[in-house]
Amino acid sequence: MAKDEKDGAAEAPKKSKKMLMIIALAVVLLGGGGAGAYFMFFKGDAAEAKEPAPVKGAVVTIENPLTVNLADGHYLKLGFALQMTEEAGEEEIDTAEALDLAIDQYTGLEVGELETEKGREKAKGELLEKIEKAYNVDDKHLVMGVYFTSFVTQ
Repeated sequence: MAKDEKDGAAEAPKKSKKMLMIIALAVVLLGGGGAGAYFMFFKGDAAEAKEPAPVKGAVVTIENPLTVNLADGHYLKLGFALQMTEEAGEEEIDTAEALDLAIDQYTGLEVGELETEKGREKAKGELLEKIEKAYNVDDKHLVMGVYFTSFVTQ
């Protein structure tokens, strides 16, 4: 019996070394697989998401400024132009939708929101986002910017 106990004690360290090697190998494989998946899925999307920046084309000026009702009986007289992309070409665009979106964007805003540069830039950014969504269809990027030609509050 003493011999059996010695054999059992001698085998125990061998099994624990094998188990330790198996665990270490599993950790290395899983870590490598995780890193590979990260670079394939997350880094690949970032590279694909970076499209070339559109090239500036013609500027379409909206001829007559808008007068928009703000909150508390105030008014905004707004004139703006659309920066088209080179992809838009020389094609005439209907600016009626841009005018409607501008009216929707600014109607009911507080004068205080538009008095600061930060407030104007925020409202302008939201307007640009809406206009781009409306005009950039069928994988064509037609509008890339909005320029204010007049901006008067009362």
